Amino acid sequence: MTAPTRGRTRAEEPAGEAAAPPRYAALRRFARGYLRRPSGIVGLVMLLAFAVAALVAPSFIHPHDLDVTRASGALMAPPTGAYPLGTDENGRSVLFLVIWGARASLFIGVVATLMTVFIGGTIGLVAGHYQGRVGALLMHVTDWFIVLPSLPLAIALSVVLGQGASSIIIAIAITSWTGTARLVRAQTLAVGARPFIERGRALGASDPQIMVRHVLPSVLPLILVSSILTIGSAILAEATLTFLGLGDPTTVSWGSMLNSAFAQGAVTVGAWWYLLTPGIAILLVVMGFTLTGRAIEHVLDPRMVDRA
Repeated sequence: MTAPTRGRTRAEEPAGEAAAPPRYAALRRFARGYLRRPSGIVGLVMLLAFAVAALVAPSFIHPHDLDVTRASGALMAPPTGAYPLGTDENGRSVLFLVIWGARASLFIGVVATLMTVFIGGTIGLVAGHYQGRVGALLMHVTDWFIVLPSLPLAIALSVVLGQGASSIIIAIAITSWTGTARLVRAQTLAVGARPFIERGRALGASDPQIMVRHVLPSVLPLILVSSILTIGSAILAEATLTFLGLGDPTTVSWGSMLNSAFAQGAVTVGAWWYLLTPGIAILLVVMGFTLTGRAIEHVLDPRMVDRA
């Protein structure tokens, strides 16, 4: 008698998956694994809801709805049928402000994360591949940035660069890349010890070719997870800096809403709708990115055990 074989043979595989190219088959396996995680689905739905609202906001929110000179609502009025989330100190709809503010907050968070991942990924990849003086120098620079307090440094950079979205993006990127750099360096060291890297060197591949064609594809899943988790931190950092008054005063964002609410005495008059709404929006978006990133992390790394 022959022992039963484990797993499915090629003949037993679904016809669509067996005939599909390896890349599409991997995407299908990833999608099935992701859909098995309810927390990841919840996070993705939350993010899609905010993204769709931010994209379609110009279709139903007109510029005069946000213009303080044209606002017609009562000042800091509680929620009513006409204003479901109340009004601000200028009589504008808080609901419209939150939806419009999602555009600036999400844009700054995503762009700042792209810069963060590019800086940290490049430094980590080079430091992990070149383990001599170049790698040691880059890690010394990374350790120096880790020692510096990120929030005071971001505040100082925003003040020096001036108010605006670009200065906040640069400040967030410069103060947030160290974690990505250390993660990518550790993964690069692990990949560099594998036999196919030695075979590539033996065949005459240069260091840039090895990093781009062999090491980088193995590090990309880690960079993807780090990027999604970093977006939530970047949105929190953006809200903090704009709450401190370092953002563009003419741009509506969740942080600027909180700044205006405190500056106009929303706590004193009991305008809870003005304070809670942008805060809850920040909480939901950060939670959405965290749930989505953790779900992707579990799917991409089969060694992880769900302890929930």
